[in-house]
Amino acid sequence: MTPTPTTPHRSPLRSGSREALVAFADRMLSGAAAWASPGFARITPPGAPGGYGTAVDGLEGFARTFLLAGFRIAGARGEGVDRLIHDYSRGIAAGVDPASEERWVRLDEHPQAKVEAASIALILDMTRPWIWDRLDATTRQRVIEYLSPVVGDTTYPQNNWVWFRIVVQTFLRSVGGPWSASDIAADLDRHDSFARGDGWFSDGDDRNYDHYVGWALHLYPVLWSRMQGADEIAPERFAGDVEALDGYLQDAVHLVGADGGPLIEGRSLIYRFAAAAPFWVGAFAQVPSTDLGTLRRTAMGIIAHFDEHGAPDGDDLLTMGWHGEWRRLAQSYSGPGSPYWASKGMLGIALPADHPVWAAPEPAPFPDDLRVVAPAGWIVSGTASDGIVRVINHGTDHAQPGADAGDSPLYARLGYSTAVSPLLNGDAWAEPLEQSVALIDAAGRATHRTGLTLLGIESDGEIAVASSSAHVHWIDPAPVQTRHGAGIGGEVAFAGRITTCSIVRGAWEVRLIRVDALESDGARLRIGGWALAGEQGEVVVAASEDAASARLGDLTSALVALTPGLEPGIERRRDASPLGPDAVVPVLTTTPETGRWIAAAVQLSADSADGAGSGASAPTLALEAGTATVVWPDGRRTTSRLPSNED
Repeated sequence: MTPTPTTPHRSPLRSGSREALVAFADRMLSGAAAWASPGFARITPPGAPGGYGTAVDGLEGFARTFLLAGFRIAGARGEGVDRLIHDYSRGIAAGVDPASEERWVRLDEHPQAKVEAASIALILDMTRPWIWDRLDATTRQRVIEYLSPVVGDTTYPQNNWVWFRIVVQTFLRSVGGPWSASDIAADLDRHDSFARGDGWFSDGDDRNYDHYVGWALHLYPVLWSRMQGADEIAPERFAGDVEALDGYLQDAVHLVGADGGPLIEGRSLIYRFAAAAPFWVGAFAQVPSTDLGTLRRTAMGIIAHFDEHGAPDGDDLLTMGWHGEWRRLAQSYSGPGSPYWASKGMLGIALPADHPVWAAPEPAPFPDDLRVVAPAGWIVSGTASDGIVRVINHGTDHAQPGADAGDSPLYARLGYSTAVSPLLNGDAWAEPLEQSVALIDAAGRATHRTGLTLLGIESDGEIAVASSSAHVHWIDPAPVQTRHGAGIGGEVAFAGRITTCSIVRGAWEVRLIRVDALESDGARLRIGGWALAGEQGEVVVAASEDAASARLGDLTSALVALTPGLEPGIERRRDASPLGPDAVVPVLTTTPETGRWIAAAVQLSADSADGAGSGASAPTLALEAGTATVVWPDGRRTTSRLPSNED
């Protein structure tokens, strides 16, 4: 288990039993139901309203908990869940009644209703015998009328939203409502255009690799294939969708820490254990390459991780945050019902007690792992000794190649992990610090690398190597920013060209940097390590002649100079991380010199305190003739080719 400053309680979900998962679901449903409107059409947990208003907040709360209620009803085959059936049925009746004070915002009144409509349609199909078939004729017709604006609507964003239109129209078709075969065909084609190989998708045309790959772009195809009538629309694609899911899961199971912590990367992190959804979908599809025991343990481990860290909270509610509430983690439009998309990660309760996933044997313990995810430009390194997964990123930036936007801290940092978080306060969007290589001007501004070019990525099973280049730039931010994950925009000033190469083995990355061109005088070069965050005084820092480090409990972030002229230091930030108010980042700085490789060893580990952050425990490096020879702490020697100026 990834160490933390305090030891959390052990969640019953660690048992892997369906009973524990059902009890957790019932707890969530009970907590949310306490905030339902009289007719149950809107569920609005306490908290500041979202940017779209309380009517949208209430619809979100209903639709997203309806996912959870629907999974519960379906998995129980309608037995022993009469209260849920009754409450959500009357909520539907009130929500689609145009005269009701609790009526739902319509799809042609606000775009967010299009998202929530998909959850409503999906669960109405999944629970058809217990809810839809028992609704009165007037309510059924009103549901059809409520959903009908989806047909022919060309305003759906061209990303995972295409599935909202597919799901709603498939349900409408099954109940005699309007639908468009050409709409569905176009959306399926658009989904396929997001494929990037090896089962990976980008959430749209940009390089958007995040949890939406699993909890949207793999979740919906499999659940859609089980909707009534889907086999009459495009049955020829079902096998390919499962094949893509199978490929994705072979990587995805290695992106979860031994404690169940998912990768802290990408937008919408307040959905927390929605990250478990693709593993349950794999169990639904019974993918061939990942066994049911591994899928169950991974999914249950993710949910248990959050249960052990206080989500849901003491009132059985999900707040906007990661472990506890941290409003900055949410988008500006997010409301108190938004976190309940976490319900997707509870899909396992839709698998009945006699499904083989519940009897599958436990898999082997968390292994050492080193792999590359070529479409995303990621090196993935997991270590059994501490249960931490690290991703070294040379290909993801939520942008197009050559873009000159700001670095999103959610996407464009050089590293992400299951044990630490990127800094995510307002300054973090303007100033790349942790897991960055940046030029710093006299005013303290740091350059951005978005628009980067992936030069190469490979692994021989012992080490992995990736490199990228970037035309780095400073940004004077525009006064108004609209952020849905992407970096900031503003006036750009180019600073130079930088090539970065990462050689990774275990808990260590040897990071090599070459400044290929400078377009501004007087800048300093700064290398940032992993950020640790805790309560005031919990993070202990140290600096020596050639290294800087930080410790939080057993967790160490270290940065060790491997070439001369690098000056160690520590940067602190307040209220910048969802993991604690006091964040610390080891850094190395130097005066840039074009054409010369400089290097640092970057460590994130929870192995031991002995020698942490000192040159004695770090890899050593020899550079010659375009190659880098590394002697690792265990004595193993490897040699890698470095990218040339022509690469």
